[in-house]
Amino acid sequence: MTAAAVRPDLDVLDPAVLTDLVHGQLRLGPEQALTLFQRMPIQELGRWADARCRFMHGDSIRTYVIDRNINYTNICTARCTFCAFRRDGDEDDAYTLDREVLLQKIQELTDIGGTQILMQGGMNPHLPLDWYTDLLHAIKERFPQVHIHAFSPPEFVEFVRFFDPPGAGLEDQLRWVMKKLRGAGLDSVPGGGGEIFAPAVRRKIGLGKCDAEQWLTVMRVAHELGMNTSATMMFGHIEGIADRIHHMDMVRRWQDRAIDDFAAEGGGRYMAFIAWPFQRENTPLGRAKEWGLGESDDVSQPFPGDVVARLDGSGEKESHPLFGRRVRMAGASDYLRTQAISRLYLDNVFSIGSSWVTMGPHTGQVALHYGASDMGSVMMEENVVSAAGTTYCLNEATICRLIRDAGFLPAQRNNQYNLLKVHDEADSPDLRVRDWSTLRVQRLHQQSEKAKNEAVGLTIAGAPSN
Repeated sequence: MTAAAVRPDLDVLDPAVLTDLVHGQLRLGPEQALTLFQRMPIQELGRWADARCRFMHGDSIRTYVIDRNINYTNICTARCTFCAFRRDGDEDDAYTLDREVLLQKIQELTDIGGTQILMQGGMNPHLPLDWYTDLLHAIKERFPQVHIHAFSPPEFVEFVRFFDPPGAGLEDQLRWVMKKLRGAGLDSVPGGGGEIFAPAVRRKIGLGKCDAEQWLTVMRVAHELGMNTSATMMFGHIEGIADRIHHMDMVRRWQDRAIDDFAAEGGGRYMAFIAWPFQRENTPLGRAKEWGLGESDDVSQPFPGDVVARLDGSGEKESHPLFGRRVRMAGASDYLRTQAISRLYLDNVFSIGSSWVTMGPHTGQVALHYGASDMGSVMMEENVVSAAGTTYCLNEATICRLIRDAGFLPAQRNNQYNLLKVHDEADSPDLRVRDWSTLRVQRLHQQSEKAKNEAVGLTIAGAPSN
């Protein structure tokens, strides 16, 4: 693949330059992306991101997937300050799902026409490799049609530490573990744990979690083995705007490498990028003061994260005494602006996903005009962001209506973004509804006490019981 040229000498606010970006004849540079973020009015930025999306995906169809987010355990060795989900293992609400409970969740998914599970969990040191391979075999035996999108990069890095596989270095060890899981039924790898790649930020918020190089290496091995992946970014906390752009730049660079090195042999790539704002409720990081509310805060000066941030990721925490102690939360406009930049910047990533789970259904709908081509999942269950207070839940009819009311045809897709059903007939899920009062946004399903009580117990030795 020959990527379009980056022309930092060009004025990115010039409509002619932006037109070339939309048509893939130029590639956005980091400084230009920062200029767009800081200087372009949000509605205008949205129009250019939408134009790029329409160039890539057409004017008519926007997609969604029916899957279930299964968080198989909340026991975790990491100490991420933004997380309200993790447990050490001795708390009353710590759990690891029993296999039959997990299989029942998949049955409920297939009963409504679901095609995929997104399975991630805490990094649980008590679970041996056989627990994972046996689980994958059991899922594929009972549900061969279900796509298993599972185990984020931080989990894989901890698998290496927990299982001590053979290999001369991390890449070899990851390859050994990933081949075992792929052979057992793993189909693709989700982009969880991306957070922010810049080391100064990542070391502050992701204690015990893999660094950026390790995260990207996991995905490179997955691409080498022919698996597609997604990439994510969690923003709106201590980071600067330049950190967000650096994060996107790293994804784009490693995507270029994956396409150049593996595409000809059927290798994988990042199929989607999804960004969402930090949810502060019930998290340690959420106790940090909002910038401007501290006695010593001078809001006439830049936010500490912006002082530290560098477009090449080289920022140092010592650059501001309040770095990491103040947050700058992201609202709807900041979210939409960030998403629009991601669509313009990530010219080699197929899909930009709307994050309605954190932002709410209607902001998620607006995101379809700010570069998003996909509304994500008709989500039956989610436990990580919901532990931080997010509770939005949409069924298929509602998500179809949101897409249609935004001016597009809704279409169900699979993990490869192949269209399964284009809803252009009168029997479409949303068009069959006669009384929308029965389909109001409901509370997102979370791991119930009953399911937690059915979760697998751990023996004194720490191995899962049968």
